[in-house]
Amino acid sequence: MTTAPTVPATTVRSWQPPTGILPRGTLLVLPGRGEHGGTYERFGRRLAADGYVVHALDTAPEHTAREVLTKVAAAAGERPAAPLVLIGSDTGALQALHMAADTDAPLTTAGLILAGTAPTTDGPAPAAADDHDSGWEAELAARTACPTHRKKITDDREFVRGRLFGPVPAHLLPDTRPDLPALVLHGEADPISPLEQARGLARRLPHATLGVLHEGVHDVLNDATHRTTAATIVLWLERLRADRGMSPILTLETGAQPAHS
Repeated sequence: MTTAPTVPATTVRSWQPPTGILPRGTLLVLPGRGEHGGTYERFGRRLAADGYVVHALDTAPEHTAREVLTKVAAAAGERPAAPLVLIGSDTGALQALHMAADTDAPLTTAGLILAGTAPTTDGPAPAAADDHDSGWEAELAARTACPTHRKKITDDREFVRGRLFGPVPAHLLPDTRPDLPALVLHGEADPISPLEQARGLARRLPHATLGVLHEGVHDVLNDATHRTTAATIVLWLERLRADRGMSPILTLETGAQPAHS
């Protein structure tokens, strides 16, 4: 008799809705290169305040889709509040895509939020500076323009500097197209992952919406426009809750050009 291989336990940071608020859904956050679940504390607190249960995992880019699935299922628990949505940043976005494409997954995933998706095609890799200090400044500039987040990750001993400039693991490179609603968020000025790649991803996915953060860089969930990004995510989640076909809840009309949300 054979037994399934065990997957080491993963630290999970969790944020719950305020007391008395029924959970509106469960969000599972997969971090990117160099990050960990605690990197998303501000994001988790903000979405929890809007009624969502948020679990941010310490998954690593090297983990396989099956390993990530095992960790996500453990974090979600036996009865997660629906809808269950995977949120991935950088390589975490690729992991979310691969996990959602697993037809044997024990979890019912309702949607995907893909933020600053890591590059999957060949191209000139951003060069890390030789000098340690200037290298970190270059990484900060590539990641975020938010001074608060820059200070947070600079002071964070768990954060792994330099990983952002490393290669994307080969097992994450194949194209996957899960048949789920997806919100693709990307910085217009992302120096790590070109905007055109995000546009291509949004075109390939069957039910995708693309949100472009003007002047945004790579870590769109923690960039200077993090409030706008979080608000956009909440609007998208509310549409997902109301109708899996993502019908608009509200229409803003400017002149003759309606905008849906």
